[in-house]
Amino acid sequence: MGTLLQIVITAVALWGSTLIPGIDLGEASTPAKAFTLLGVALVFGLVNAVVKPVVKFLGCLAYILTLGLFGLVVNALLFWFTSYLAGLLDLPFEVSGFWPAFWGAIVVALAGWGIGLVADRTRRAVRD
Repeated sequence: MGTLLQIVITAVALWGSTLIPGIDLGEASTPAKAFTLLGVALVFGLVNAVVKPVVKFLGCLAYILTLGLFGLVVNALLFWFTSYLAGLLDLPFEVSGFWPAFWGAIVVALAGWGIGLVADRTRRAVRD
């Protein structure tokens, strides 16, 4: 259940990132866009689970030298890579360049964090 909730949270955060110029879901019905966002959220989760640790390990020195700011660049590139993979899977999610990917990754991180906090508090309140 936790994984499914995380995918939905990421999908909602990705939807928020489509407000940034250069990030587009294409022209489709609302249900089609929702399924696209869920698919892209799954791809994004897999990219973050598989590729990100490798990049962090290989770029360890860059993280240290930039005091972690290199992480913003890595997140943007992984967001852009997710768009590329979505295109290969025929998901109409398009990021048109580095800067939209940079700001989109920030929006997804902040929105995902905020929505996750609300979801955790709601789960705790229901449990107690």
